[in-house]
Amino acid sequence: MCENEKKKTHSIEMTSGSLWKNLLLFSLPLMGSQVLEVLFNLSDVAVVGRFADYMALGAVGSTTLLVTLFTGILIGMGAGVNVRVAHELGAENRKGTEETIHTSLLLCAIAGLLVCVVCLLFSGQMLSMMNTKPELMEQAVLYMKIYALGMPAMAVYNFGNGVLSARGDTKRPLIYLSIAGVINVLLNLFFVIVCHMAAAGVATASAIALYISAALVMIHLLRRKDECRVSLHKLRLHPKACKAVLLLGIPTGLQNGIFAIANLFVQAGVNSFDAVTVSGNAAAANADSLIYNVMFAFYTACASFIGQNWGAGNKKRMLKTYGISLTYAFIAGAILGGLLLVFGPQFLSLFATEPAVIDAGMERIRIMGFSYAFSCFMDCSIAASRGIGKSIPPTIIIILGSCVFRVIWFYTVFAHFQTISSLYLLYIFSWGITGFAEVLFFAVSFRKIRA
Repeated sequence: MCENEKKKTHSIEMTSGSLWKNLLLFSLPLMGSQVLEVLFNLSDVAVVGRFADYMALGAVGSTTLLVTLFTGILIGMGAGVNVRVAHELGAENRKGTEETIHTSLLLCAIAGLLVCVVCLLFSGQMLSMMNTKPELMEQAVLYMKIYALGMPAMAVYNFGNGVLSARGDTKRPLIYLSIAGVINVLLNLFFVIVCHMAAAGVATASAIALYISAALVMIHLLRRKDECRVSLHKLRLHPKACKAVLLLGIPTGLQNGIFAIANLFVQAGVNSFDAVTVSGNAAAANADSLIYNVMFAFYTACASFIGQNWGAGNKKRMLKTYGISLTYAFIAGAILGGLLLVFGPQFLSLFATEPAVIDAGMERIRIMGFSYAFSCFMDCSIAASRGIGKSIPPTIIIILGSCVFRVIWFYTVFAHFQTISSLYLLYIFSWGITGFAEVLFFAVSFRKIRA
């Protein structure tokens, strides 16, 4: 790829130059994209909380874990695309890059359609399994079904984001998502304040915004002149590329989904308290998504940089990438968690007006604010393992360390104390145990790579 074309695509060099600088420059736009994607659901909660009532807030908040579950699966597929394309670009394999991209578009679109169908058919049953309050059920199911119509678009956007990030271009996805995000907020306000549609209105606005972001990223990919260009007549499932993307994408998507499934037990525990506690938890949980996605940008950078350097055979640069990404993510989690502890009431007032709901939200923030930074040892190590093509063992570790451990905690510690604090404490303990195992796995796997 010529120098002019690199400048034109605003790409970040991954196999040479300062890693401290390039990782940060790569991550900042990606961070904005990740946060904006979360803001689709976040703005839904904020608008209904401020301009509808706490019942609508509780209804939308009750779907957050399901939205996180299915969004995580689609983001995982995009992450698989990102790593595989990075491998091919690092190895300068033009044919492999093109086959991976066209295969991945089909796979992501199919995944989005499957998620949409599952949500349309089983939203009621899934919300019932989470012990959603009867008075919140009707609005929650309606929100979930409408939001699900945007899932295919979300899948396509994450495909495009994965491809562009692998090339080192994280600015364009941010621009596209910014445009869609502004439209999403404006439509939220219109549907809720003017049309009085409450939960259904914010879901409709989010679905429309998702299609706008997908359209923008696809228009760009169709117009590119390099190996990352999408040509509709080349769309097909190439067996080798299909296997490679699925082996990375499915475990990563399952890993994201496992967190949400494990959190279903947390939500079930929260739902055993009154509606005020449920609404306070829903408001405070929005901080989880924001902070985690800021940190997630460094994990994506870690996987992308390690992926390209693995393709290029630069083992020393791979290890340095891991250490720098881990440092950045820890600092981000510590700073944002500290700010949340200080400004928690102000943050919660964005989503709720009742003092009792804000007090309930602060119970969660007081524990989680100290916990976020320590999750990086788990997540950054998983990203690093994914960058060297290892995705199945880290997923198994996640199942044992997060999902199984949290279920055990739910039925032992929480069952004994029956307090909301004992429920929230499971996060930092599960992150600590799983993080130790993931760091150990990456260290062992890295030693086996030939220099």
